[in-house]
Amino acid sequence: MVQACDLDRQQGQFAPLTLSLLRSDTRRIVIVGARGWIGRTLLSLLRAALPEDEFSRRVACFGSAHAEIMLDDGTRIVQHALDKLATLPATPTMLFHLAFLTKDKVASMDATAYCAANRALSQTVLDALDPIGVDRLFVASSGAAAYADDPDAAADLRLYGALKREDEDRFADWARDRATRCRVAIGRIYSVSGPWMNKHETYALASFILEALAGRPITVLAPRRVLRSYVAVRELLSVVVAMLLCADGPAVESFATGGDTLELGDVAAVVAQVCGGEVLRRPISETADNRYVGDAAAWAVLLERHGMTHVPIAGQIAETAVWLARENPENVVFRAS
Repeated sequence: MVQACDLDRQQGQFAPLTLSLLRSDTRRIVIVGARGWIGRTLLSLLRAALPEDEFSRRVACFGSAHAEIMLDDGTRIVQHALDKLATLPATPTMLFHLAFLTKDKVASMDATAYCAANRALSQTVLDALDPIGVDRLFVASSGAAAYADDPDAAADLRLYGALKREDEDRFADWARDRATRCRVAIGRIYSVSGPWMNKHETYALASFILEALAGRPITVLAPRRVLRSYVAVRELLSVVVAMLLCADGPAVESFATGGDTLELGDVAAVVAQVCGGEVLRRPISETADNRYVGDAAAWAVLLERHGMTHVPIAGQIAETAVWLARENPENVVFRAS
């Protein structure tokens, strides 16, 4: 039996090497897109890693508008409007660029407007890097970038991927031009798990867990094989911080998240094992797979390099379920085994 308190402790921590590097570093930490899923997770990890006064002094948040962010422990953080980013005083800074209008926005916006909005956002971040003293940068790209030129991919995936690939190139060029002092990690993120997961109706993992928590059958409706690979958000962020703060590294380091390749029926089966319940899988009637997976072998090498181990899918599901159960108390009590 996996206890919820143990999972809360685990998902609230960086990996040990990352903690050591972070605590020995003095850079300011700037998060752009702080109210999103990854941004909130990063804030929670930083708050657990740093003393309160140091957290307040080192961490600054930016997003589309001025707002307040509240963490699970009650910490209140001010998010400043992105157009104020360049007004920060210059000091060595590690910046996490997590802001982007995601793929689900494509359907509700004119394509030209969607492209213009994302390019303007990225340009605002790029223009601020040198004036505020950024020398370590993480760019959250997407696995969609690998499908930008794929004629068989959905149009919204191609468009989103093309814009993400533009971001990769734009910020890589910035780092290469400053290779003696700056470093950028560019991550193509595929499927991730963990607390602060949003858009539950969009992500299969969240919907499966919520069905199990509510005592409903876990239903897989896809008429084809759907292949995904999952990484815990805390694992991803532990790797990123270690990449940026380790003693040596290239000016530009690109990676893709990994994890075992799983068909959604298999994911649903693990959810049932962890949370209880039964799985109903629609018969597979189409031959073409829907494949959206990272590079498991390269991810394993990256983890080993930084002294980390992969959180297996059952552990990821248990961590995610603990958080979803807390956020949805009307559902049945979380069970883990």
